[in-house]
Amino acid sequence: MIRYFASIFSNSKAIVQGHWITLKYMFKPAVTIHYPDEKLVPFEMYRGALLFDQQTCISCNLCVKACPSNCIQLENAKNETGKKIAKVEWYSIDFGKCNFCRLCEEACPTKPKSVWHSLDYEVIFTKRDEMVRCWKKDFPFIGKYFDRKGQDFKDPEGQIAIHDVRPRRS
Repeated sequence: MIRYFASIFSNSKAIVQGHWITLKYMFKPAVTIHYPDEKLVPFEMYRGALLFDQQTCISCNLCVKACPSNCIQLENAKNETGKKIAKVEWYSIDFGKCNFCRLCEEACPTKPKSVWHSLDYEVIFTKRDEMVRCWKKDFPFIGKYFDRKGQDFKDPEGQIAIHDVRPRRS
């Protein structure tokens, strides 16, 4: 008989403790947001979409060598005599292969970095072609993709920039 009442007491205590915890959290501020109407600001070291600045790049190939998934390719620019110069003709990143390890950014010797992770977490790819971003002279920081059907570079559709281009880490 004592065991029966001890069981009722311990179960009642557990129910009261559960309700007490629920009651405490009911009056605390919410930790979730109404996505996509509201957007969180990622922390400073967040690894979002990779961006590239062709003007800063010295075409040293360190990012290509540091990439463990071989998703970065570039070609050096050449001068009038056909000799390679320390500028990039084109640069591409395959986001389908990228594992966002940030080794390319760490290997970049330029200050500010010519390749860096932004805070954008809403990079949209509707086609496989859009996953391979390319940068050439006067392309935007987010790059363009090569449309194989149209044989032309196009801006990615539906790209939502949460932030303007953030200052790069040096």
